[in-house]
Amino acid sequence: MTTNLKQGERLDDLQIKGYEIIQHPGRFCFGMDAVLLSAFAKIKAGECVLDLGTGTGILPILFAAKTEGRHFTGLEIQEESADMARRSVQHNHLEERVEIVTGDIKEASMIFGPSSMDVVSTNPPYMIGGHGLANPKSEKAIARHEVLCTLDDIIRESTKVLKPGGRFYMVHRPFRLAEILSKMTETGLEPKRMRLVYPYIDKEPNMVLIEGIRGAKPRMTIEPPLIVYKKDGTYTQEVLEHYGMDGLGNNGR
Repeated sequence: MTTNLKQGERLDDLQIKGYEIIQHPGRFCFGMDAVLLSAFAKIKAGECVLDLGTGTGILPILFAAKTEGRHFTGLEIQEESADMARRSVQHNHLEERVEIVTGDIKEASMIFGPSSMDVVSTNPPYMIGGHGLANPKSEKAIARHEVLCTLDDIIRESTKVLKPGGRFYMVHRPFRLAEILSKMTETGLEPKRMRLVYPYIDKEPNMVLIEGIRGAKPRMTIEPPLIVYKKDGTYTQEVLEHYGMDGLGNNGR
């Protein structure tokens, strides 16, 4: 399988179905948070999914590999990232199931229409604002800080674009959990399922995975903690499985 790589880009193996993704190490590359969110999200056969702030398209490609969803759309404001995502879609021959759209999260409901999606996923910027950043317009700053969109924007537009009963999946940082749950409830995106991710069993959690359902009744399930590393610094069995690896470190294709 060949593709057109631009200067500085590389092809990374996703360890599932032979799929690969184009990334540039000088820009923002996907991390474990995207992989864990792809495992946490529940996508049913025939559903349409929108990924907000898709970056280089990691979540739509992983969803296409792992689920029977009908169509996956990635929305990305940075044209350079969107271009890499489109070329990754072509490289993996996923054009019929995955589309990358260049656009602003703040306008998602106008771009796609209200109540148009069964599922919304997002791995958004975690940090509040861009104050004090040396270059707030850099690719990494936009991916990590709320420079071009805020948590309010993401939750508002997700609620609008979801069908009644549609599901919302997000990975974020625990230090903003109270704010996240409050804003979701205010917009009618009821928190239904949550899982905390711990780097080690004796450390504080550094990620939270959240599921919300538009218009659902209040009742939330807290799932068992997900531990990333064993004491010796190697991945736990669950994380290996999420990466498509068996316990010996071999890919599970």
